[in-house]
Amino acid sequence: MSRSPNPPEAADPRQLRRIIAEDPHWLLSTVPSLSNLCLQSIVNRFEERPIWEDLSPVHKDFVQERLSTSMPLHVTANLIHDGVYWKRCCEKWGGIRDLTHYGNSWKRMFFEKHMENMIELFIPDVTEPKTFVEMVPLCKDYIKRLNISQLLPPVTEPQKEEEEYGSELVIENEDGPSMDHFDFNIMLDKLTNLEEFHVVYRVKQCGLNFQCKMFEMTHRDCESLAKAVKSCKTLKILRLNLSHMEDTKCRLLVKYLLDHPSLRELDLSHNLIGDKGARAIGKLLNRSSLETLNLCDNNIGGPGAKALAHALGGQAIGKALLNNNTLLLLHLGANEVTWPSAIALSKVLVQRSTLKSLNLSCNNLGVDGGKALEEAMSNNSSLTECDIRLTEVEEQSASFVNQVVWTNQSLEQRRHARESKTKKTSTAVY
Repeated sequence: MSRSPNPPEAADPRQLRRIIAEDPHWLLSTVPSLSNLCLQSIVNRFEERPIWEDLSPVHKDFVQERLSTSMPLHVTANLIHDGVYWKRCCEKWGGIRDLTHYGNSWKRMFFEKHMENMIELFIPDVTEPKTFVEMVPLCKDYIKRLNISQLLPPVTEPQKEEEEYGSELVIENEDGPSMDHFDFNIMLDKLTNLEEFHVVYRVKQCGLNFQCKMFEMTHRDCESLAKAVKSCKTLKILRLNLSHMEDTKCRLLVKYLLDHPSLRELDLSHNLIGDKGARAIGKLLNRSSLETLNLCDNNIGGPGAKALAHALGGQAIGKALLNNNTLLLLHLGANEVTWPSAIALSKVLVQRSTLKSLNLSCNNLGVDGGKALEEAMSNNSSLTECDIRLTEVEEQSASFVNQVVWTNQSLEQRRHARESKTKKTSTAVY
């Protein structure tokens, strides 16, 4: 028998071997286990038939690592616990924040960011409010803080001219928008765990579309916000900055904040609040449990020849503090506070021991105001922070105030050290 002129090539010896030891990257493909195949089937059909509670912790981890982050929230929100899945959802949004700011909860971070994004992109009379009505039941248990950095105004169409000769401009929609910005009454009272609420009425990156009204809250905005805050009984911190809030709006807001059961911090800095607004806030101090009040960069107190009359705003707050036993921090920096207000606040420092921090920087307290503070501080042992920079106070008065503050700080540190030592001793005994 003749041999074939072209004998077949020998088979690749690597294909005949089960282990290739000389190749560090070699890996034999194994048949997946039946349990993994079942779990992958659960992942693929999770939206149609979500199976979760019957899985073991190990199997839940398997599902969380593979489940699509585009899964509808009505399926996952109240079913999947805090873990890898919600971390992946946060990563999808881009830019993971400090987890400790969210109680070390990925789920809380996701839902807070998701709600903030929905509110910041809401366009009045364009976005359907029912989207929030549907979302709130899914996220209300996980949201403790909302930080709203912008609120979009309604879309205004250009005015159109009629074709007839000599016609005037006609606005098609004579009734106007149903709301000026997002109405927080839609959902704030339903967020039963909300404790912190920060909001700014402005539009970010508006570019050449800039209009002044993009950077201020309207009277209708203020009323709806005030009603929403009043309905949120768990709220502890309210910050409303850079929103052109003046006296009328401030008084309206305070009207709804009176006797709020849980509010502890109010920040209305960088607005246009004047004396009438300050008097309203003075009333709030007597009918609330505020511990922190920040009113820096406003118009409390007046310029020029009307300084004495306009300073009544600062005096009103000072008089209110005489009847307040809860306030720990007061920031009145960068206003128009003058020496009569400094005298009123000095009486507070003598008669009340609860105030721990006072900021009067960038005001015109003058020599008389400085002497009043100097005399008051000689009888005060509780104030551990007092900022009177750029206030036209004499250097001698400022030096004395600072020395008393340092002494009070040392006393406070010693007191904390004694309390900590006593606590450790009590723990060791039990």
